[in-house]
Amino acid sequence: MFDIKRKTIDWAGRPLTLETGRIARQADGAVLATYGETVVLATVVYGRAPKPGLDFFPLTVNYQEKTFAAGKIPGGYFKREGRPTEKETLVSRLIDRPIRPLFVKGFKNETQVVITVLQHDLENDPDIVGMVAASAALTISGVPFMGPIGAARVGYIEGEYVLNPTLEQLPTSDLDLVVAGTQDALMMVESEAKELSEDIMLNALMFAHRGMQPVIDAIIELAEHAAKEPFDFQADDVSDVVASIKKLVGDDIKAAYAHTGKYDRRSARHRQEEGRPGPGRLGREPRRRRARQILHRLQGV
Repeated sequence: MFDIKRKTIDWAGRPLTLETGRIARQADGAVLATYGETVVLATVVYGRAPKPGLDFFPLTVNYQEKTFAAGKIPGGYFKREGRPTEKETLVSRLIDRPIRPLFVKGFKNETQVVITVLQHDLENDPDIVGMVAASAALTISGVPFMGPIGAARVGYIEGEYVLNPTLEQLPTSDLDLVVAGTQDALMMVESEAKELSEDIMLNALMFAHRGMQPVIDAIIELAEHAAKEPFDFQADDVSDVVASIKKLVGDDIKAAYAHTGKYDRRSARHRQEEGRPGPGRLGREPRRRRARQILHRLQGV
């Protein structure tokens, strides 16, 4: 009845399992990731058409930890889950940053990525597991996502790099580095270090990038057996509009950003935006009106 696909690898001495087809089957993509005994569910849903008038990509990433994941139920005066904690907000941003640039340029369909911690073994932090699960769910969902990405945490304990240190090991580590990236490049770095040298930090980045490659390979293998048909998306061709804008104001923008000082650069930009004549220049009001017309046309595409 269920078409369950599963991929398991050994990652930093602990099993990592990616599974799809058992839970949240109505979502466009759903992956249950288990690392050690920490279990995280990531789901992806996206609209098949953009909402009229949107000029940005409406991506929502929501990471949530429930008390039942640690075997507890809210009691006392507050008997319900409260608002998102600081960590939930920060991890949501941590996941958003590396995946947002990998969506196809021009894609403006509403997309939601929800990561829920179902079980926490109090040993493996679920933030890295959540990033891996979100990447896998996006890869199999069919959304125009140029991934997958991998993620890893690196510690530096007694002069040695440690891949995905446990919560018990982190207090003794001189480094808490979180890295996300693709097969070829790093997409996001966040770290806390105790006055380590640049060489140690650089080697830690390379160590993390090598450490996440087995995860990326596992996601690709899972997608080969479980991915949905890619969404047929063609970005609107606005090259003529962009060329017209460059022709009208491209030289002025380049001249404004040639100033090395922030305030000089800002003043030059404001002069051009407001049409005031700068040194040796005439007003730009007719050209500004024409630029507005082109921008309105661009927004209406």
